Amino acid sequence: MAEESLDQFRTRVVAWLDANKQHAPRDYGAICPPDLIDAGIAWQKRIYESGFAGLHWPVEHGGQGLTPKHHGVWVEECARAGVPPVLNMVGLVLAGGAVMAFGTDEHKQRHLQQTLSAEHVWCQLFSEPGAGSDLASLATRADKDGDNFIINGQKVWCSGGRRSNWGILMARTNHDVAKHEGISFFLIPMDLPGIEVRPLKQMTGESEFDEVFFTDVALPAEYLIGPLHGGWGVGMAVLTNERGHIGASVIGLERRIESMASLGRGRGLNHTQRQDLAKLYSQGVAYKAMAQTQGPVASTASSLMKLGITEMMFGIAMLRGQISGAEAMLEGSDAVGMLAAPGGRIAGGSSQVQRNIIGERLLGLPREPK
Repeated sequence: MAEESLDQFRTRVVAWLDANKQHAPRDYGAICPPDLIDAGIAWQKRIYESGFAGLHWPVEHGGQGLTPKHHGVWVEECARAGVPPVLNMVGLVLAGGAVMAFGTDEHKQRHLQQTLSAEHVWCQLFSEPGAGSDLASLATRADKDGDNFIINGQKVWCSGGRRSNWGILMARTNHDVAKHEGISFFLIPMDLPGIEVRPLKQMTGESEFDEVFFTDVALPAEYLIGPLHGGWGVGMAVLTNERGHIGASVIGLERRIESMASLGRGRGLNHTQRQDLAKLYSQGVAYKAMAQTQGPVASTASSLMKLGITEMMFGIAMLRGQISGAEAMLEGSDAVGMLAAPGGRIAGGSSQVQRNIIGERLLGLPREPK
């Protein structure tokens, strides 16, 4: 049977989305927020049952056996329709990617199709209070004890921890080697005794993230993914796939630019505010042009985009607050926007880390002193 062409596939995707998008939650991006998890699971099940889940995954793992380009079409058209392309990136990209690339046949049989059908909902257990941007400094322990690893430690900024039944965990298994070389990668059931999940209260009043505590958690050794002490390579391999399709990124950026263009209409901006808005709008157009020329392969341009758009969105949030005046200091969407904006400078790789990547890898500057 001949592979479906991209044009034929796009036509089929558009027709399906037109008929089904009313069942979808709003497009929340890569991470499903806690208040939308039930709607997100229902949406993922609908995608799976209709044959649009795991488009580029092998058929034997529940996928459709198409190409990454077909998946790219799906992501782009979901962005145009304003719906999430998957339940969450952690399960469908990171956990699925790790199991497919490094898991045993038993791992694949147990997890891949169940992830596509939203029976397994995943969270990421990487960052710690003392190991965020410098993930290799993580201190959570996984000590071998017979047929188990005993897990002790703490993870933080975990998205969806309280609503996930599985997690991907990076923990230290060797303390006598260079920090990158003593880490292992695990799958972990979130209902094991000794796991405690606590919501983190943000200054917006919301609790989008959790902190997770491990106290003498007995994790069967069969849940190790990849080589013992080789978890850093597993983690970096799957994080490489975290980036979204470039077409979807452009569509999202276009919407932000359109929103900026309408910001001053009928609101009586003063001269300074008009100048600030014009500057932010010009930056948005420049980042759109950069995104369109980057191509599908990740590069240091990704750090330029991350840094630039993060700072642009911070500037927009602050400008909205200025335009709204004193009311924005009390309540409403502009107040929430200002409170949430600093988080963008941390999430997904802090702005400081992006500047280091740009300086060292793009500009050839000396490495930051350790």
